[in-house]
Amino acid sequence: MKTILQTAALLALTATGSWASEDIADKYPGSLLYNKPVEFIPGVFSAIGATAPPTYENAGHNNNLSFIVTGEGVVVINGGAAYGLAKALHEEIKQVTDQQVKLVFNENGQGHAVLGNSYWAEQGVPIVAHEDAAHEVEKFGGSILEGMKRYNKEQAEGTEIQLPTETFSDEYIVEMGDFRIEARNLGPAHSPGDIVIWLPEQSLVIAGDMAFHERMLPIFPDTATADWIETWETAFEPLEATYVIPGHGHPTNMDQVRRYTHDYLVYLREKVGAHLDAGGGLAEAYYVDQSPYKGLDTFEELATKNAGRVFEQMEFE
Repeated sequence: MKTILQTAALLALTATGSWASEDIADKYPGSLLYNKPVEFIPGVFSAIGATAPPTYENAGHNNNLSFIVTGEGVVVINGGAAYGLAKALHEEIKQVTDQQVKLVFNENGQGHAVLGNSYWAEQGVPIVAHEDAAHEVEKFGGSILEGMKRYNKEQAEGTEIQLPTETFSDEYIVEMGDFRIEARNLGPAHSPGDIVIWLPEQSLVIAGDMAFHERMLPIFPDTATADWIETWETAFEPLEATYVIPGHGHPTNMDQVRRYTHDYLVYLREKVGAHLDAGGGLAEAYYVDQSPYKGLDTFEELATKNAGRVFEQMEFE
């Protein structure tokens, strides 16, 4: 019988873009969670969200909600996209352990990371985020909440904007039980205030939106792709993590997330750069060849948008 670590290694080696599908229905109908949490390595669990956009059917659970059972308490990574989702995750935690939730991290300032904060605050749990993520919630939280209510309807009940109770700029280190937990801002990446949770003794990184592999990464208007590549090469890659739990999709390894994050960003910038060098305009830039990545979920929703935004960035670099 395979050990948990052997199974984890097998998952890491075999995970590909074909694992996930936007057409797969809710896989845990007894809960608002899209998936029941699974123990990836001893003490580290993740409820893997849908790789589709947030919908009523997945209750906004389209990112990974992780937690660490340390022996002296539980640390949760991501508040979740709604009060009810956070509560559903807590119910799963209670089935695993009687240890109390001691801390919640928000991986960035996006809705699926922060809208469940109101539940955790109600439980008296401290909520930690990067200062830039907290600023995003303060500035845009109202519109983020209204957007979630539109698709989530009655499943949004109880959700209110709750700012992080603690913030940091570079790193926030927790020694708890059997784990050293290092929350780090490695530099500019996908969105303001992105952090990773690095477990050095386990060689595991909960990467958040630093790393993608089963769904196409989205490039936002404020996503600086050149800076993301630099952060990857100078700060993320040097972690040399054995295991990676990305922000979206199944746990995997560095080779996979490098291929579909760093290498995709480099590829797209090269394609758009060649288009610019040839005198091409924005209208044609949307359709530069991205066929090597067409197997990723959300390709149809994001590929042309990504190309257009990279063009707009590179036009003035």
